[in-house]
Amino acid sequence: MNWKKKGKGQLIVLSGPSGVGKSTVISELLGARKDIYFSVSFTTRQPRVGEEDGINYNFVTRERFEEMIAGDELLEYAEYVHNYYGTSLRVIQEKLEAGIDVLLDIEVQGAAKVRAKCPDAVFIFIVPPSFEELSRRLHRRATDQEEVIQGRLQKAREECKQIPHYDYVVVNDKVSEAAWEIISILTAESCRTKNRVQLLDAISSLEGD
Repeated sequence: MNWKKKGKGQLIVLSGPSGVGKSTVISELLGARKDIYFSVSFTTRQPRVGEEDGINYNFVTRERFEEMIAGDELLEYAEYVHNYYGTSLRVIQEKLEAGIDVLLDIEVQGAAKVRAKCPDAVFIFIVPPSFEELSRRLHRRATDQEEVIQGRLQKAREECKQIPHYDYVVVNDKVSEAAWEIISILTAESCRTKNRVQLLDAISSLEGD
């Protein structure tokens, strides 16, 4: 019997302010842990340069997104900077039931909704080494006007107030180190007693022999 085989996958929620480097950390993480399914969110915002539909996001119209809301097709959704973001409920359920770990990259509003529906999920918040560094990263992207950047920094300060609601905090100073911290968290979580029920059942059956 494979005692490490899981009956159900682990839902992992990753949040952090704009510019903190979540996408880069996730790319590093998925390169090291190919057994994790990354849930591609739906959004009504326009693609940025280099982004691809179905890979970075599922880009849909506002009308289609509101149809998804009305049809109860989303695990969570939120409106951020005048655009909707949300996660498909059906896809998540199918992966978890198949024993596959699922990673969500969502902001704090959406995370709060997932927490209410899925209290057993693992919640990880990624922070920058400092707000000065976050400002530098946002400016280096060269995708927003100064007014928008200042708005993102203010939003980041508000989002960081939600950190006490998360299980873990990871500082993204070096991408590789941040990714390996997350891998360590997931390894520890997989060893929790509740996640190794099959192992306990196997031990119990041996004791009865």
